[in-house]
Amino acid sequence: MLIILGGLPATGKTTLARLLALRTGAVHVRVDTIEQALVRSGLTTHPVGPAGYVVGYALAEEHLRQGHTVIAESVNPLPVTRAAWREAAARAGVTAVEVEVVCSDPAEHRERAATRVTDIPGLPLPDWGQIARIAYEPWDGGQLTVDTAGRTEEESLAALLRGLPGIRA
Repeated sequence: MLIILGGLPATGKTTLARLLALRTGAVHVRVDTIEQALVRSGLTTHPVGPAGYVVGYALAEEHLRQGHTVIAESVNPLPVTRAAWREAAARAGVTAVEVEVVCSDPAEHRERAATRVTDIPGLPLPDWGQIARIAYEPWDGGQLTVDTAGRTEEESLAALLRGLPGIRA
């Protein structure tokens, strides 16, 4: 299974992806990690553009073909990026489940954006103004939505697990 985990920065995507990977043994493919590796290589600068996603699609597909469940984590702001993840799952012959992570409380979301620190050396984190300006298009409604506002990490993970068919935690 490919779990496509997307949402704006500072909603809790990475936290949920890591917890889910630890709980299930799934492979966690994080586009931020890929993009920062590309920047460190000297091949590009921020913003990276589509390269990180393209590498992510290939890595996810490779792990899926090896029989692993994969959690693909990225902002995933556009229908074209969401479709590309689904296509990677289809090529690997597995089910894709789309999950949008949101923080419905603007004050909490803003506070998270202001207080978080990067865990990837050199990765610039967007501030609240940059987050608000991201060209983030609405999802089509076929996704599972996990709202992390007012929830602990474990409560958010429990909500995610309830919505994932066939996942054994």
